[in-house]
Amino acid sequence: MILREIASLISGALEGDGSIEISGVQGIKDAGEGDITFIGSNKYLNYLHDCSASAVITAERIETSLSQIIVAQPELAFARLISEFYPEPLAKPGIHSSVVVGENVKLGDNISLAAGVSIGDGVVIGDGVVLHANVVVGNNCIIGDHSILHPNVTLYRNSQLGQRVILHSGVVIGADGFGYTVDEVGRHFKINQVGRVVIEDYVEIGANSCVDRAAFNTTLIKEGTKIDNLVQVAHNCTVGEHSILVSQVGLAGSVKLGHHVVLAGQVGVGDHVTLGDQVTLTARSGAFRDVESNAVVSGFPVVPNTQWKREIASLPKLPDLIKQVRKLEARLDAME
Repeated sequence: MILREIASLISGALEGDGSIEISGVQGIKDAGEGDITFIGSNKYLNYLHDCSASAVITAERIETSLSQIIVAQPELAFARLISEFYPEPLAKPGIHSSVVVGENVKLGDNISLAAGVSIGDGVVIGDGVVLHANVVVGNNCIIGDHSILHPNVTLYRNSQLGQRVILHSGVVIGADGFGYTVDEVGRHFKINQVGRVVIEDYVEIGANSCVDRAAFNTTLIKEGTKIDNLVQVAHNCTVGEHSILVSQVGLAGSVKLGHHVVLAGQVGVGDHVTLGDQVTLTARSGAFRDVESNAVVSGFPVVPNTQWKREIASLPKLPDLIKQVRKLEARLDAME
């Protein structure tokens, strides 16, 4: 594809030779001749001096010998080009001979069911759905159009997926919520979890993550949310639209997240906590009280991020401060 065509594809302004042939898309550290790369931040400008790329995508015109395409969002344009040059392989439609299908199942058009897939009774599968090897779909589940379930995904009964949902290997949707009470002799008595899980359109969930079904009603993951690997979402949680849950996040029962919430790695949120819209918890934070919208918080338990930074900056000074306090105490004792 020539550079002029790429500029048109990503709606960018071309500066330089539009006839250059582009054969690949690479990051700025790895790009070579024939590749197009991008600058997402000025801190990467220095890498251009040693870059052998044939062209660069940027947010504003920069001083370089490379041809450049100027767009408002370089990273987004770059991501779209990756999809153009390296599209995801498409599974061939068809049903493997080893697939087991229950009773009263509705199968859409152009679906792909790989070896070892097991489908329970009363399941509805939409058009273009891909179920990779050893996927298990429990009774009365619904899978929306063009959703992809990678190998060894399990949907427990009554789980519902919207359109274009992606579940990576080992994801478990709809397992029992962690609910017990203590009986007369001190043993844990299981509280049956009789709700379900609903996952809306365009949600992607990373490998070995779990979303538990509700004790009653619904555990809900709303449209466009992206969940990383090894994340736990407990029963009766609601995760708002377009939120991001990074690896090893844990949500306790009945947590409510607003839209565009970001939970960085290893964040924990206590049961029945509500986080407002566009809240960010930085890595390894713990929230045990509600957090209002548009807040950035850190620490364990969380405090405003600016306060947490001051506290962390003060910690290395504590040994010296303690020594000074002890000296002052000794002087006061001597004066007395």
